[in-house]
Amino acid sequence: MSDTLPDRLSVNPKSPYYDADLLQQGIGILFKGVEKTNVEEYCVSEGWVRLSVGNTVDRKGNPMTIKLQGPVEPFIRAPE
Repeated sequence: MSDTLPDRLSVNPKSPYYDADLLQQGIGILFKGVEKTNVEEYCVSEGWVRLSVGNTVDRKGNPMTIKLQGPVEPFIRAPE
C-alpha cells in the first residue's frame, strides 16, 4: 500500500469516500496543528474537517457533527 492518503476520507460506510482498508490501517488527523480523535470526515483540498459532537445522534442514528475550516494534515499512525 502506498503512503499517499486520499484528499477526502470518511468513516461512514454509506459515504462514497469510505475506505475500510485504509481506516483499518490507522489514520490520524492534525487540524490546525492539534491531533483530533473525533473526526468523521475530512477534505484536505477544501480545508475542513467534520467532527462528531459528543454522543448525540440524529433521528437516523448518525452522529451529530460540526464542520470546521482550517488546515488539515492526515497521517498514517505508527503501529503499536
